Amino acid sequence: MSQLTTTARSTADAARPHLIALYRVVVGLLFTCHGAASLFGVLGGAHGGGTVPAGSWPGWYAAVIQLVCGGLVLLGVGTRTAALLASGSMAYAYFTVHQENALFPLQNGGEASVLFCWAFLLIAILGPGSFALGQALRRS
Repeated sequence: MSQLTTTARSTADAARPHLIALYRVVVGLLFTCHGAASLFGVLGGAHGGGTVPAGSWPGWYAAVIQLVCGGLVLLGVGTRTAALLASGSMAYAYFTVHQENALFPLQNGGEASVLFCWAFLLIAILGPGSFALGQALRRS
């Protein structure tokens, strides 16, 4: 291996935990915003400006999962568990809401569900990366 390749690889290895943390924060923030929009009508609200009726299945429960799990992933607290629950909820959403309309996500409007499902599965596998509040709490 050349010196340049070795240097590039060691730089990438050093940056990996920070890049994972940045990815976790962005995905967690976006998911949290979806939950807040559905529950509180902020950021444009749910489906055209409203809120999801409290206790309605599955919308209200999905919004609570989005808000809570998205927030936990964003902060890096209980990251793997929260990400796995979020991933599962998006798989459920895709197969029960979108899949029955058409085969492919582009046809059935399920792109966000598929992307969030796989994004959270990756976070559940990789962990929180650096700058996770859960790691800081464990140290103290």
